[in-house]
Amino acid sequence: MKTPMKIAIVGGGWAGLAAAVELTLPGIHVTVFEAARQVGGRARSVNVHGHILDNGQHIFVGAYHEMLRLMKTVNATPEKLLRRLPLELNFPGSSTAPFRLRLPKLPAPLHLAIGLIAAQGVSLSEKIGAVRFMHSLQASHYRLDNDCTVAELLNIHGQRGSLRAHMWEPLCLAALNTEPKNASAQIFANVLRDSLGGSRADTDLLLPVVDLDQIFPLPAADFIRSQGGEILLSSRITKLDDNLRIDGVAFDHVILAVAPQHAAAFLAQRPETSELASLLDTYTYEPIGTVYLGYPPELNLPFPMLGLNKGQSGRLGQWVFDRGPLGGAAGVMGFVLSADGAWDERDNEALASTLHGELEEVLRKKLPLPLWHQVIRERRATFSCRPHLRRPPAKTQLSGLWLAGDYVCADYPATLEGAVRSGIAAARGILLS
Repeated sequence: MKTPMKIAIVGGGWAGLAAAVELTLPGIHVTVFEAARQVGGRARSVNVHGHILDNGQHIFVGAYHEMLRLMKTVNATPEKLLRRLPLELNFPGSSTAPFRLRLPKLPAPLHLAIGLIAAQGVSLSEKIGAVRFMHSLQASHYRLDNDCTVAELLNIHGQRGSLRAHMWEPLCLAALNTEPKNASAQIFANVLRDSLGGSRADTDLLLPVVDLDQIFPLPAADFIRSQGGEILLSSRITKLDDNLRIDGVAFDHVILAVAPQHAAAFLAQRPETSELASLLDTYTYEPIGTVYLGYPPELNLPFPMLGLNKGQSGRLGQWVFDRGPLGGAAGVMGFVLSADGAWDERDNEALASTLHGELEEVLRKKLPLPLWHQVIRERRATFSCRPHLRRPPAKTQLSGLWLAGDYVCADYPATLEGAVRSGIAAARGILLS
């Protein structure tokens, strides 16, 4: 009789949980080792002034097919947990004219073309240029002859003015968490391929109406346990013994589903994987800041997600989310600050005060002072998604050892969809081995 396969997954973030769910479906026994006291990794919930909030505001889109599939698998119903809205970009405080782009509910690619033509605060020449830009990418199947920065790509295609400032650059920063002057144009093209270049539903915004834990991590953990798997919290693993043993227990396969800097420490311990460790040691990282301001409950925004005026006269804010319509506490505003920048040089008090002032400017009215604020800084939130960045494969040179994490999903930047896809790829690689 064949001995049942045993799989260890080091890391209980979205990548590790995705791998575990995919492996338990055919009845394989998995053990997930998570160093923290909760699953979810870098995308998790925290208690802030009596409110359960996310450690970072995440934006999902309809193109996150694998995430949505696994949500359904673990009985986390997307229709109940995510508010689906047509893509809408609002920058009411633009220094030139208020910018607004909303994609209509029409078949692709008509929805994008009409959405661009109807955009407010944009010249006709910019609109025509944006349509040509997308058509050019589509004609090349979104493959660039040579990777360059997003800024260079936009220059080549004549993307300037309001659409560049309020659409292309903010989308790059939101998706890649890397400034356009440093970000990989090829990875950005991949993002555009699967979102704006996909079906109408792929472009939809999916805004969580519950905290991140309930979107996937907690339902996934419950599902894994219901299938006979184990999730061991507060279990920090620092090395793999010979024959893929962890704490004296032998496993047939091990998936390292940890951040690249932590994976490098594991990989450096074995000669077979030392080259991979050296590759990961070359990675640089970008921070993400989330600033929550708690206002009186009657304060609300005209749309749950508003763009701010980053880059204009030293402004810091990028996006602000109204947590009230998204299932959170009324009056709580979540500001997102992506990538390395001047915002990270401000202390918490100064940052909160500055963003309060910028919100007043955008809404063009005096606001009551916040009742409280909380600043959450993730110093190494994502890898810096730069041109020609080498990404490792899921399968390592050490037999039975696999990698999972957003940095492994070579087509995508550091997103939750990339993390989920990497976990699925490692699981399927094991099933085929």
